[in-house]
Amino acid sequence: MKIFTLLFAVFIACAAVPALAAENPAETPAAAPAEAPKSAGYLEQARELTIHALALIGVRYKWGSDSPENGFDCSGLVSHVFEQVAGVVLPRNSQSMSKVGAKVDQSELQPGDLVFFNTRRRPFSHVGIYIGEERFVHAPRRGREVEVSDMRGGYWKKRYNGARRVVSD
Repeated sequence: MKIFTLLFAVFIACAAVPALAAENPAETPAAAPAEAPKSAGYLEQARELTIHALALIGVRYKWGSDSPENGFDCSGLVSHVFEQVAGVVLPRNSQSMSKVGAKVDQSELQPGDLVFFNTRRRPFSHVGIYIGEERFVHAPRRGREVEVSDMRGGYWKKRYNGARRVVSD
């Protein structure tokens, strides 16, 4: 079941953003909406962040942990992915992460952006990695595993706090 979930999540991520699925941004289908050109480096890094995060689906939640061997909490997952893929060392909690990088409007989200939610009656208490199609990868809570969630769902929609772009073009 976990391999099916992983393959489905990769399919969703690649289908959501055709430019990320193409080896060359120039190969993006003509029907794709026009957007500001992005550097090949940015696209490659966004794709790698997304793929690395999706590869961790099924790793158990463990508060205060940031490794695939021991488990992840939400900020541990994000820190691990960004350090492994981009060499970026992020702060260790979601509140501090919410101050790093450039603020991004929800309508401008791109794969690899950090998305924040108020899950503990305080802003920016939960973080995940946006993968496209209004979905994100995150370590939800004790007793669960790293998973993909839909931001349009009532729970996440009501708790959305904002987004940041750490890796830029």
